Amino acid sequence: MSEEKLAAALRLIDEAHAQDPKKIEVNGKEQPYELHYSQKMSEYLEKRNPSAPDTLRLAVRAQHIRRWEIPRDSYAKNKVGYHAWRTYLKKRQADIAFQICLDCGYSQDDAARVAYLIRKEDLKKDEETQTLEDVACLVFMDDQFEEFEKQHDEEKTVKILQKTWGKMSEKGHELAMALPLSERCKDLFSRALAGG
Repeated sequence: MSEEKLAAALRLIDEAHAQDPKKIEVNGKEQPYELHYSQKMSEYLEKRNPSAPDTLRLAVRAQHIRRWEIPRDSYAKNKVGYHAWRTYLKKRQADIAFQICLDCGYSQDDAARVAYLIRKEDLKKDEETQTLEDVACLVFMDDQFEEFEKQHDEEKTVKILQKTWGKMSEKGHELAMALPLSERCKDLFSRALAGG
């Protein structure tokens, strides 16, 4: 029953991701960006915690559910606007995932746990919340960093890497050190770890 519930919930989450209008090319095939992102999240969860419970698997897969519907430019283009946007997204994404879990037969408690993890509550204290954060940071470094680095100056890029590193656990750090980064990214990474 648990496997059926998990499969049903993952299918609904992926169906939502598949509606993302932003497309990217992966291995020669066009794919909705958020579907690609969520699958990368699940891949890194397998490396970070292969025995993760359903609730963590669902939270990791649903972290960005329907994110494209609330674009960044719908909020003020400053730090306050950015944080307001992120806070709203976390709550909205948690609420959507909560309902999907209930619809697929998960208990109120399990659905609430998934929502709690997506909101990243008790980061640094809750091991599963920290795992989700590690996974998100690993996906950023592996899948998004090269594009990010092209759009920002070196100083900002190094600061973002330092912040990313600071959010991660020791286990996350170990996985990050094994990432197949380009020479340019490795250089920036080394600078970030050396303090800039």
